[in-house]
Amino acid sequence: MSALYPWIMWFFTALFFAFQFIIRVFPGLCVPEIMHKFQINATEFGLLSSMYYYGYAGMQIPTALLLDRFGPRFIISLCCFVCSASIFLFYWAENWYLVLFARFLIGAGSAAGFLGTFKIISLWFPFSTYTRMFGLTNTVGLLGAVYGGRPVSHFITVYGWENVLLIIGTAGLMLAGLILIVIKPYKLSSFQQSTFFFKDLKSLFSMPVLLFIAFGNLLMVGPLEGFADVWGVSYLMEVYLFEKEVASFITSSIFTGMIVGGPILAYFSEKFKASYQITTLCGVLMAALFAIMLLSNESLNYLALSLMMFMVGILCCYQVLIFTMGVSAVPLEMRNLAIAFLNSINMLGGVFFHMIIGAVMDIYWTGTISQGQRVYNATAYEYAIWTIPIAAFMGGIVFLFIKFPLKKAFLGTIFLLQKR
Repeated sequence: MSALYPWIMWFFTALFFAFQFIIRVFPGLCVPEIMHKFQINATEFGLLSSMYYYGYAGMQIPTALLLDRFGPRFIISLCCFVCSASIFLFYWAENWYLVLFARFLIGAGSAAGFLGTFKIISLWFPFSTYTRMFGLTNTVGLLGAVYGGRPVSHFITVYGWENVLLIIGTAGLMLAGLILIVIKPYKLSSFQQSTFFFKDLKSLFSMPVLLFIAFGNLLMVGPLEGFADVWGVSYLMEVYLFEKEVASFITSSIFTGMIVGGPILAYFSEKFKASYQITTLCGVLMAALFAIMLLSNESLNYLALSLMMFMVGILCCYQVLIFTMGVSAVPLEMRNLAIAFLNSINMLGGVFFHMIIGAVMDIYWTGTISQGQRVYNATAYEYAIWTIPIAAFMGGIVFLFIKFPLKKAFLGTIFLLQKR
């Protein structure tokens, strides 16, 4: 095998990672259209959006095991096929429960985008290049999120959201075939016995520090998974009266910020050995930026909001530190499982925020109906979005609490109570 071929395999799996980002943010670009087609309210739309995260989070650990058992070639291509084929199911489905199931399958198939690309790196790249390759992979994935914003929004405006959805699904099926052709089979080592796996999983849940890290992370994902992924575009259109393409660009600035934010936060973390304190600062600053936006009385202009969201994106890269904190809290043989667990809880944050934002919007719905569909005013959006800075602030405090000098005594007490 030539030295170039591992890069070719990495490239196509990284394309799948970027592809799943486009599908992930797509519903946020056409909230009114989807709500109108299926005649649903904000709570039900929140449920629909959250089904992606149920599928993604639920398949993190199983996908990691399947990649170890059957190798990346078959599993990544199968997951890409499932993700893409489910887009057509979503398009054709008339039954509401079938629509929810289709969105769940899209999320479940997307789970291999993150894990599969890293599996390729671990099999065909030297250990000394891991950090560089992880950074490149993250950049490619976030480019998918950036271009899944304003450009896709423009295509939706010109061609209609359903036609764009079909184009995306077709492209995904083609990508699944290319992945199956390009990735070479790999002779795997002996598969870990399930008894050891469940023993490690049980040990994972007996580590209070890891659970606190996961909980704090869940509270802080609102700016990314609640705002940038789904609700941000419709909020900016209703409250700030921006056109869809402009609102899409502003929210995608979060992903642009994340492209440059990872190395910045990693540098400061390594320099000052202060991962917990930096994560706390990220939570507090994200809360402050969202509070400024919500309290501005719609006086912020396009450039100011774009800059603020770019800064939020940089702060969202605290997630790079989350995995560092997580793997340092577990034994060497449990690190892969710990990463899958933390990424699973991270994605469950999307479920939490989509559901709570939709529920709050329905609480403050004024009763306005247009063409048989609920219409939500600026007040409903503003009250709902307030859940993001409140939760981010609380999440930041969690990490400060973990670093508190008495943490060992407190967490030790919790551990003893769990053992009783």
